[in-house]
Amino acid sequence: MIKVLVFGTFDGLHEGHKDFFRQAKEYGDHLVVVVGRDSTIVKTKGRPPKFNENERLKAVQDCGLADEVRLGNEGNNPYKVIEQVKPKIICLGYDQTHFTEKLATRVKELGLHIDIMRLKPFHPEKYKSSLLNIPD
Repeated sequence: MIKVLVFGTFDGLHEGHKDFFRQAKEYGDHLVVVVGRDSTIVKTKGRPPKFNENERLKAVQDCGLADEVRLGNEGNNPYKVIEQVKPKIICLGYDQTHFTEKLATRVKELGLHIDIMRLKPFHPEKYKSSLLNIPD
């Protein structure tokens, strides 16, 4: 089984997010979506999400594109979920920046062999969260 991992806030799930899931799923046969914790979003974005972590988790589950949906880790190790899931591939959104700058280095430090792919945008002029007045 080839596990593909994606992570994000998904605060106000829209077609851009769904396309992101569809693209990621093409790289393997088991898509794991990690939904960021409220506390992590406050730390990284300086504001709380519009929808709480359980609402965002349910929205991703309900869209039916992921094989597994889970909340991210609390605390100071945002990469812990990678150790737990052990994906073959991590897919990043075209504009995803949080936790990505050290991702390849951290994966190597963990002794894991994971391909990191940057996915294509899906009509970013229309479906970018900031344009939809949805916190990304």
